[in-house]
This record gives sequence, structure tokens and C-alpha cells, in this order.
Amino acid sequence: MSSYRKFAYVYDELMEDMPYPEWLRFARKAWEKHGMPHSVTELGCGTGAITIPLVNSGFEVTGIDLSSDMLAVARSKMEATSQGRRLFREGSVRWLQQDMRDWRLPEPVDTVISFCDCVNYLLEEEDIVRVFRSTYEGLKPGGTFLFDVHHPNTFRRYDEEQPFVLDERSISYIWTCELDVERCEIEHRLSIFARAEAEGRNLYERFEEVHVQRAYDSEWMRTELVKAGFREVRIYADFEWVEAGDDASRLFYVAVK
Repeated sequence: MSSYRKFAYVYDELMEDMPYPEWLRFARKAWEKHGMPHSVTELGCGTGAITIPLVNSGFEVTGIDLSSDMLAVARSKMEATSQGRRLFREGSVRWLQQDMRDWRLPEPVDTVISFCDCVNYLLEEEDIVRVFRSTYEGLKPGGTFLFDVHHPNTFRRYDEEQPFVLDERSISYIWTCELDVERCEIEHRLSIFARAEAEGRNLYERFEEVHVQRAYDSEWMRTELVKAGFREVRIYADFEWVEAGDDASRLFYVAVK
């Protein structure tokens, strides 16, 4: 796994149409079923698009990410609002640069979340197992682990439908994919053009991003969660509380310690 650099500073603009409210809605529904938490840890928090609304709703949140640049953006966003500045001073949010495979906190938490397919960036089965074990150890008894991943069929569809193009005034990209069918591992290559003003001229800075993700068999993941110690594991489809099938785009896991 590699950390984001320049991409961190255009991430929010590129991802502004992502269904962040739906992830938050799913989490709240899970917590209503299994117990409303006080302390929340988010693995792969990125620029804080989910972390910050949780903080502003009164939760005690720890945002963990591998990228120092993503965390820098998240801190700036948190401190940019009057409510955010107050909550930040009170310690209701903390940002930690850690590897999600081996994350650690001084105390166990009520719930751990990892949305927006962060787990798909773990490229070996051993990486998945390490996250599951670290998360089990980091949860209080009865705590919940909520995360989503792309269904393997989603990567196959990306490979069939690519290339993808975005052409906006301030930012554009060309996105191509290459799928390793045997590993169900996909490489995303993005050529990004970000607008920048220089001496009164409108210029575009080009930079390249490569992101690699892997999809795993859902029943294998369920088995590994149970091996890690979770006593109850459910898999849902596409933000809804329905059993996941092969027609799902995203798989949502709810695991209870």
C-alpha cells in the first residue's frame, strides 16, 4: 500500500459525488441494531469526509490513515469550521498516521469503521487477516466492525467499461484499468489535470496516480472474521439491509465481537 501525495489535495473535488451520507446512514443503522457507540475509530479516514460529520455529531473519533498528506487535509478541514475548532480543542477527534494492518490505540473502542472500499487496497490475504486481528483486539466486547468492499464483479465491470473520462473546468482526468483475472486485482491508472493560476494565466498541472485494489471471496472473508474471534458476521449489499448476492456492487460487513 502506498500513501497519497498530490492526489490528497484534489481528492475531495474528484470525490464530491461519493455517497458519504449513505455510509453514515448505514453506520447509524448498524449501531441502532447493535448498540450506539461513544468511541469510533475509522481506518483509512482519508480527508475526513466521514470522520468530521461523526465528530460534529458528538462522537469521540480517531481517524487513522497511512498518508500524512490526507491527514493534513483532514486536519485543515476540521479546523476550518467554528464547531470543528471547538471540538478539536476538546479532544473529540484525533488523527493518527498508522498502517491499518497493525493499528493500535491505548484503549479499546466501541466501534471500528472502514468505508469507501479501503479494505480493497490490501493486496494479500495476510494483510486482510492482520486487519481483522488488529481490529478484534482494538474493540471492546460487544463492539462492532463495519466495512465495505467492492464485489469481484465490480472490478470485472470496470475492466469492461474503461476508459473513464472526467472533463470539468477546474479538474479533469483520464482513468484506465487493467485487471488481473486470476488474482481479481485491478490497477487503476489516472492522468489528472488540475487547474492552477500562474501570472494571470490558466494552466493545468498534470500528474499521474496508480492505485491497485484486490477483491476477495466474500465467504473467505466471513471465515477469516470468525477465525479472528468475531462471533457474529453479516454481509449486506449496496447500503441496504438485504443479503448480498452476485448482483451487488458493494458488500457491507457487520461483525460483532
